[in-house]
Amino acid sequence: MFQSLTTREKRALDLLVAEEGISVTELGKRLDVSTVTVRSTLNALADKGVIVRTWGGASPAFHPEILERQRANQEQKTLIAAAAAGMVGDGDAIMIEAGTTTSLIGRYLFGRRDVHVVTNSLLFVPYGRANPALKLTVVGGSFQAVTESLVGPLALAELEGFHVRLAFVGTDGFSAANGTTTHLVEGAEIVRMMARRADRTILLADSSKYGRTGFARVLGLEEIAVVLTDDALPPGAADEIREAGVELQIVGGQTARAGGER
Repeated sequence: MFQSLTTREKRALDLLVAEEGISVTELGKRLDVSTVTVRSTLNALADKGVIVRTWGGASPAFHPEILERQRANQEQKTLIAAAAAGMVGDGDAIMIEAGTTTSLIGRYLFGRRDVHVVTNSLLFVPYGRANPALKLTVVGGSFQAVTESLVGPLALAELEGFHVRLAFVGTDGFSAANGTTTHLVEGAEIVRMMARRADRTILLADSSKYGRTGFARVLGLEEIAVVLTDDALPPGAADEIREAGVELQIVGGQTARAGGER
């Protein structure tokens, strides 16, 4: 969703996030455009579901942390998501956990046939609804604004009723020593359930997350079938991942390199 914004729309959104209540007049000064252009830009952002128009201005439609994570490491996340989508074949059943990288898989599933996606991610929904070839199941649950996800007992109970070939999950941090971790306990529960209901669990994580440790432990690295990451892992990280018995796929530029088999 955010990748489709124009440069002016991105700048306007940044200002709305940074300065709550900023006026149309001030936005025009900062963007060096007329108030008519500002209103047109805000209307376009509202049509894309990124902001909510208010009297005399607008406010972001997403939690600020979502917007920050969307902007971080965009190129790497896009490459990782495209590589993940490449693992999905016609007729597959998959689960996609909430996350700014995992949700991007939806951009690259066009052309697949008869794919059933089960997800708790509201960021994925715009991609799913735009792709008539997908069968989309969104589990119920309690809405968590900071991750644009549905979590809790209801979500867990519904996920338990499915079985899929692949589960695509994210993380706030991962390492050979600590496995995957997150700052949100509710999200950890979702990932563990998806891993139990899938034949293989695929971790999507850009290299900046290696070595970070979140509040809640999610999965041991040995419970992951494949790690998809970019080519900026710290020294020694690739060997540590492979030594845990995990297949490592590294994307960078136009290539993807695989090492180690589970």
